[in-house]
Amino acid sequence: MGRTDGWVRPMAMGPPAMAGVAVTVLNSLLLAALAGVWLKNYWRFRSSMLLGLVTFSVVLLVEHVVALVFFFSRMGRLYSMDPLAGQVVLGMRLLTLVAVSALAVVTMR
Repeated sequence: MGRTDGWVRPMAMGPPAMAGVAVTVLNSLLLAALAGVWLKNYWRFRSSMLLGLVTFSVVLLVEHVVALVFFFSRMGRLYSMDPLAGQVVLGMRLLTLVAVSALAVVTMR
C-alpha cells in the first residue's frame, strides 16, 4: 500500500533521479551564495547589471526550490515510472551546474 499523504519516499526514485535531487540542492546553494554576493555588491555600487544578476539568481533559485518540491510530491513518481525522465532531469541539472559554476568562478575572482 502506498503513502496517502501526497509525498513519495526518496528511495522510490532511481539513482539518476536521486542524483538530480543532489545536483539541484548543490545548484541551490551556489545560487544562494551568488545572490548574496551580488546583492552585497549592488548595495555598494548600485549597478543595474548587479540588480539583473540578483534577479536572475533569485528566479533560478525559486525554480530549483519548486523542482525539489516536485521531486518529493506525487508528481515525483514520474521519475520512478520512467527511468529516462530521471536521466533527462539529471542531465539538465548538470548543465545548470556547469553554467552556475562558471558564474561563481568569475564572480569570486
